Amino acid sequence: MNGEQPVPGAAGGPLLEAVRARLVREESEPTPARVAAAVRAEGGMLGDAEVLAIARTLRAELTGAGPLEPLLAAPSVTDILVNGPQDVWIDDGDGLRRVEGVRFPDEEAVRRLAQRLAAQAGRRLDAAVPWTDARLPSGARFHAVLDPISPDGTRLSLRLPRHRVFSLAELVDSGALPPFGALLLHALVESRSAFLICGGTGTGKTTLLSALLSLVGPRERLLLVEDSAELRPEHPHVVRLQSRPPNIEGSGGVDLHQLVRQALRMRPDRLIVGEVRGAEVVDLLNALNTGHEGGGGTVHANTAADVPARIEALGCAAGLSREAVHSQLAATRALIVHLVRDRGGGPRRVAQLCVLRRGADGLVRAVPAVTFPRNGDLVRDEAFDELHDRLAPLPGEKA
Repeated sequence: MNGEQPVPGAAGGPLLEAVRARLVREESEPTPARVAAAVRAEGGMLGDAEVLAIARTLRAELTGAGPLEPLLAAPSVTDILVNGPQDVWIDDGDGLRRVEGVRFPDEEAVRRLAQRLAAQAGRRLDAAVPWTDARLPSGARFHAVLDPISPDGTRLSLRLPRHRVFSLAELVDSGALPPFGALLLHALVESRSAFLICGGTGTGKTTLLSALLSLVGPRERLLLVEDSAELRPEHPHVVRLQSRPPNIEGSGGVDLHQLVRQALRMRPDRLIVGEVRGAEVVDLLNALNTGHEGGGGTVHANTAADVPARIEALGCAAGLSREAVHSQLAATRALIVHLVRDRGGGPRRVAQLCVLRRGADGLVRAVPAVTFPRNGDLVRDEAFDELHDRLAPLPGEKA
């Protein structure tokens, strides 16, 4: 899967390096004509096939993603991690694995790629600013750290947007969701209940959220607020608001907190926050308690039981009291959909549905309603009857 095509004969080694250096000095695009001219200028004699091979190699290195190009194009790849010139890993749905054959010439090539990607995102990456967290024009999330922050060399992390939207039926077929779970989630959307999808990194929260939003009726208006455009629901009326990081001078940034407020003035039928992780939680809770039904988003949490504490931490950091956070969270009557990824990788799957209940102490807890074991029958938990009553009638049941 190496992105650099082998260059026959004299095209490798010193000649390739000389052509690369000449094109960089001249700030020339590595087109076949310019590569051929550079080859002649360096005293080389190559055939058309060899010139085209060099052009492909240099185009990937000088303007593209170098050896990572084929990985970026693979529809199943969601994460690319570069731990060194000869240490590239991917996640393509079955957990992390090392990719043999994808290599950089040296550490300097990895550093050049990191700086080129940072420049594409309008960010600085050098000795003075040795890390960056940015969104590429393609929609991919990009993070990089340089030496000496990373003493073993440049490290890159890329989270790629999904190329397609999966339907609930496809998630059932893949084992991510049992058939009865699909009925419950379909009913969740139909009931216009508020909901939060939780789970750890890489558990498929965005994939499931896109699938659920694709079920929303075509006459409803979806307002999606995201850091990067990862949600791709198949729906005719989608309006996107996307945050913007500060520029090199530290100004011009627009965060999710500001965007949620703008979205509330845009007549949303469903307000969705792609990932709740900051002060925007206050505006989302207000929205879900003031007539904006059916909204929600995703939140990082290791278990469904951790969601109230996570929302509490975000809300208190944004200025709300603990009591106010739990009071507003309870009033949303949101349902929690928890996703997991089994140890050692494996498929992402829905593990649990929970309802929120406020206890005598005033604190909200997530009470399990349905659990979906990896192998075994569905388990009806403590809050199953409450969940069923809120979602009834389920598809196929009589009202």
